[in-house]
Amino acid sequence: MENDLKNDVPKVAILIENLYKAYGKKEVLKGLSLEVHSGELFGFIGRNGIGKSTTIDCMIGAKRFQKGTITLNGYDITKDALEAKMSYGYVASEPTCYEVMTGYEYLEFVASIYRLNEAEFDNSYNYLCDRLRLNKDDLLNPIASYSHGMKQKLCLVASLLHNPDIWILDEPTVGLDIIATEELKKMMREYANHGKCVFVTSHNIDLVSKLCDRVAIINDGVVKEIFDLNRSPNKRLQLGRIFLEEFGS
Repeated sequence: MENDLKNDVPKVAILIENLYKAYGKKEVLKGLSLEVHSGELFGFIGRNGIGKSTTIDCMIGAKRFQKGTITLNGYDITKDALEAKMSYGYVASEPTCYEVMTGYEYLEFVASIYRLNEAEFDNSYNYLCDRLRLNKDDLLNPIASYSHGMKQKLCLVASLLHNPDIWILDEPTVGLDIIATEELKKMMREYANHGKCVFVTSHNIDLVSKLCDRVAIINDGVVKEIFDLNRSPNKRLQLGRIFLEEFGS
């Protein structure tokens, strides 16, 4: 019985405790704490400039923070940085890649960082490009010639090549057409259903309310509220109103 109870406890994928981050005298994060589990699609919402991207930058080790701890898949992002970074895939709000490379060269480069062998790379490459409708002939051209949407698709593929336990997406639908957006939504849901953790920020409250299992609202440097949309399905319909009440209409 005791072992059964242990198995029912969700695995913690992302744990943020008492996080403080300031830029000079401006405090952005003021003791933010958050726990996100494997197997869930988690939304992280707030108005512009409130600290969503700063939180993610601290999570992925891109920015130092003054106080607190962040663990990803059990690894401290400060003390066990390499192990923590190997456990996640990240997509920025603006596509960032080496534009002098071709798309294929860039994906090969990313695969080498995660130590994928040739067979693993080929399988992931073909599957992900097909899902996101990336033309493989176009990937032989320099990234500098790509549209914004194609660069975003390339970054999405790169983030999933190594099948990470945690998928972190910061405004991932920006620049994507409707077809690509719908496919990405399906992929996010499927990824969580396969026991992975999906952490997403978006200004699209409708997308978050329909797709996510739980949603956190950040304001004034802390998490103000967390809603379990599966246990309280009415909150899916009310999330837009709740958001406006928090930040003002």
